[in-house]
Amino acid sequence: MTPTNIAIIIGLYFIVLYLISVFTGKENNNETFFKANKKAPWYVVAFGMIGASLSGVTFISVPGWVGSSQFSYMQVVFGYFLGYVVIAYVLIPLYYKHNITSIYSYLEQRFGKNSHKVGATSFLISRILGASFRLFLVASVFQYFMFDAWGIPFEFTVIFSVLLIWIYTSKGGIKTIIWTDTLQTLFMLIALVFIGYILLQKLDTSFLAFLDSTEYNNYSKVFFTENFNDKNHWIKSIIGGAFIAISMTGLDQDMMQKNLTCKNTKEAKWNVLSLAPSLIVINFLFLVLGALLFTYAQKENISIPMVDGKSKTDLLFPEIALNGNLGLTAATLFVLGLIAAAYSSADSALTSLTTSFCIDFLNIEKKENSSQEKIRKQTHIVMSLVLIITIISFKYLLTDNVISNLLKVASFTYGPLLGLFTFGIFTQHKIKDKWVLFIAVIAIIFTYFINEYSTELLYGYQFGYELLVLNGTFTYLGLYMIRNKHE
Repeated sequence: MTPTNIAIIIGLYFIVLYLISVFTGKENNNETFFKANKKAPWYVVAFGMIGASLSGVTFISVPGWVGSSQFSYMQVVFGYFLGYVVIAYVLIPLYYKHNITSIYSYLEQRFGKNSHKVGATSFLISRILGASFRLFLVASVFQYFMFDAWGIPFEFTVIFSVLLIWIYTSKGGIKTIIWTDTLQTLFMLIALVFIGYILLQKLDTSFLAFLDSTEYNNYSKVFFTENFNDKNHWIKSIIGGAFIAISMTGLDQDMMQKNLTCKNTKEAKWNVLSLAPSLIVINFLFLVLGALLFTYAQKENISIPMVDGKSKTDLLFPEIALNGNLGLTAATLFVLGLIAAAYSSADSALTSLTTSFCIDFLNIEKKENSSQEKIRKQTHIVMSLVLIITIISFKYLLTDNVISNLLKVASFTYGPLLGLFTFGIFTQHKIKDKWVLFIAVIAIIFTYFINEYSTELLYGYQFGYELLVLNGTFTYLGLYMIRNKHE
């Protein structure tokens, strides 16, 4: 597929998203932008959240990860399921009970202003980095397959990508995103199924026959039980996956803002509980797609693309879809699926960052009505600029697989949130609120130190995704130390 064809598809897709934003953004006010007037159907929210949960990282990076990690990611996905159950029965009722727009308002009600600010700051850093990881991956694909051919620098690609997202989210906010995410999830799943079908045809096999083949068995190991010290041991992965889901979904304004648009607690629960099994099936299919891609690449002698002298497995899927003789339809669906995966996570991230900063730091709800909309629009622009700067910086910093980097960073940035909410929900203690920032920083430092020297300190033990649990535990213990002892 030529760069011009890719550009045309992006342009047409963006026009559709913009038309949706025009239709859903007629009520251009903060109640619509932040809460969608609490009228969103739960099943629409749930379907759209599939795309937001998966993102471009799953669409490209998970299939590319199969070559080095096989199906070990499924261990983490099984942990996600357990985490979603906790979200449905513990966190959702809590948020609806307190009737909050930003979930970090709970921390102020429970502990005080400093805890509120620490929680919101943890989210802002987490979501800025997470959204930037995802957009960086997609911008890299656009750069490699389209903009490089025109001599356009990567920096322009990033600005262009974020500008498109800003345009169609600037009016309707979360109300727009609920409906655009639904469309984008549909395109992503169509691309997954159709391209997988084409690869099966090219390999002259069927889905069930491939699952029974030697080629599939070379990549399909799910449970790693041999060495508990390894990062991907199944117990560590499942526990880590559960807490990643709790933190990156249940304690994340981005994901929870969609749930809070449902009419009541019951519908929000159904949303989360229906999402959990869906993600198991879809992530498994993405891993099967990865096995198909590596098998096809070996058969057709397709090399893994090189960037700056390093092989990038994240680019194997786009390389085969666009240049691997799968046909124009497969290439078109790949581009649509990629854009859908990218925008379904990035647009909601931009909206949630705007929401959190307006409510948690600017106290927009206490401002005069005449100035609230202006503040929200200005914040929306500032957050777009922050994403642009962060994404561009990743070009010079990242060396590993994107999903590996994403989950590693989450272990550090979401730890304070996990500790704060756990302490708030499961104890009755008040704390000395002024010390919370100090506790959060110390917990992150301790976590980093132990992770760096775990093999020397813990007889060869290597931390995987359970590092998040350690970080949250340090925060919890720190909060216990600063509790008010004379309650």
